[in-house]
Amino acid sequence: MAPDPVRHKIENEEDMNALDNVMIGLTAEKTVTVTSDMTIGHFVAQMPQVYATPMMILHMEMASGSAIATHLPAGFVSVGMDVKVRHLAATPVGRVVRALSRVVKIDPKSVVFEVEAWDGDRKIGDGTHRRGIVNVTDFEQRFGVRQLAASPN
Repeated sequence: MAPDPVRHKIENEEDMNALDNVMIGLTAEKTVTVTSDMTIGHFVAQMPQVYATPMMILHMEMASGSAIATHLPAGFVSVGMDVKVRHLAATPVGRVVRALSRVVKIDPKSVVFEVEAWDGDRKIGDGTHRRGIVNVTDFEQRFGVRQLAASPN
């Protein structure tokens, strides 16, 4: 899942600055141990205590954001825009899940990732995820929100 990163040229000069250091092939991984509060049974009564699809997607999104975060200029972040994911297999509490992400396409204002989730050597999810690149100050002004403290993860 990790060919060498390739620099991508952006046609619109105004949009180029924020994505100038983002390259096709950048990767990241988020590893978690499934806990009971990550299961569908935690959120929906009468459901089994297995890794919930929304949690898998969250971990894929976190890996994707991490893949490019240090390559964005100060004042810019990425936000989730689109998710197309299949959840292929159940994963019980106590298992270690690895969510992997790789940049596969760079558009003028967004980045597309291939994402996968693994329970040991068993693939439990795959798909694509798109993240938009936003200027935090502009975003805060537009939507009337303030940036909260950074997440520890």
